[in-house]
Amino acid sequence: MVNSIANVALVVKDYDEAKDFYINKLGFTLVEDTTLSPEKRWVVIRPRGAEANTSTCLLLAKAVGDEQLACVGNQAGGRVMLFLNTDNFWEDYHEMKEKGVEFLEEPRVESYATVVVFKDLYGNKWDFIQRK
Repeated sequence: MVNSIANVALVVKDYDEAKDFYINKLGFTLVEDTTLSPEKRWVVIRPRGAEANTSTCLLLAKAVGDEQLACVGNQAGGRVMLFLNTDNFWEDYHEMKEKGVEFLEEPRVESYATVVVFKDLYGNKWDFIQRK
């Protein structure tokens, strides 16, 4: 039976700069980095604290050609694309801010969660969220 999404592809300009951002600024963990050809790698990351084999991971997919390059940073047409959960919003928020993550607003407390929107290194929008 199909029961989960394993990976979501995120089109990036460069494997190493994307890995650096997600690992060193957002605290993600490298799951796999396998060379498939001189131009292609299988690079998988997941949020720190996510359970192995049960959480959705990001597959960093290097853009090939003009059509894919045009999508880098705007894969959701300017909308929030991904949602990053936390169980310690303020600690993680301040750590990310200190590391240079660009937030597009001040954190806000909503009826359902504490949330703030940030951009990744290419401009994709994310919700950073601690649910109530």
